[in-house]
Amino acid sequence: MIDTHQHLIYPDRFSYRWAEGIPALSGAFPLSDYQKAADGCGITGTVFMEVDVGESSDEARFFCELAEESENRILGVIAAARPEQDGFEQYLDDTAHPKLKGIRRVLHTQPDELSQSPIFRDNVARLAKRDLTFDLCVLQRQLGIASELARACPETTFVLDHCGVPEIAANDALGGERFRNWSERIRALAAAPNVCCKISGLCAYAASNVQETATFVPYVETVLEAFGVERCVWGGDWPVCNLGAGLPKWIGMSREMVQALTPDEQHAVFTANAQQIYHL
Repeated sequence: MIDTHQHLIYPDRFSYRWAEGIPALSGAFPLSDYQKAADGCGITGTVFMEVDVGESSDEARFFCELAEESENRILGVIAAARPEQDGFEQYLDDTAHPKLKGIRRVLHTQPDELSQSPIFRDNVARLAKRDLTFDLCVLQRQLGIASELARACPETTFVLDHCGVPEIAANDALGGERFRNWSERIRALAAAPNVCCKISGLCAYAASNVQETATFVPYVETVLEAFGVERCVWGGDWPVCNLGAGLPKWIGMSREMVQALTPDEQHAVFTANAQQIYHL
């Protein structure tokens, strides 16, 4: 398995203001702790996902250097960036590295209009020429905005994080209006051929008493049908997944949810698609 959503937190090096007030995510979460959590779970490689620090270029360089050491099993790095700012291409030049595979700008904490500006879209469109992806981190209500961005940058490959952050606690799958709203927007986004979907993060959005496979099956089945097996990848979202089931249990549930797929299809979701999409 390739974990395409590995967070690592080093508070002695970087600032993590977003984690303030979240006791479960306070302190350090280094690579050694991730390796302990993933031990015996079948993960053979990872993609480090930026953690929205203030020192984004330093974070990118630090984790690209970690990725140079094969024993760390970090196959690629997704760096933070600010496509809404001048100097974006210079930033990409400065952080260029063989292990840098894409960038992410967290959008769910920003005004909706951020990704609608011409400079933002022009800069995201430029990623295609560098073979860099763009990870989409949006809320359920912002899926329409994500669709607009993807269609404005048709040559750029987008990866939708966390199945579009469905409001699991309120969606009442399968019959709820909010679930239907999410699934309709997911299908509209999947109609853009340059968008892929990451099966990750779901357990962080469900109540503690429903941390079980049956809770997440409707969401995973929907994205597999909408995007197709060939455009879905898997991610652990450690240590954020500790807000829910935790990494080993999330891995177990993920395997259960794709049992209906053929062995080749399961391999695609868990490994092969990540290699292709992120150029690992």
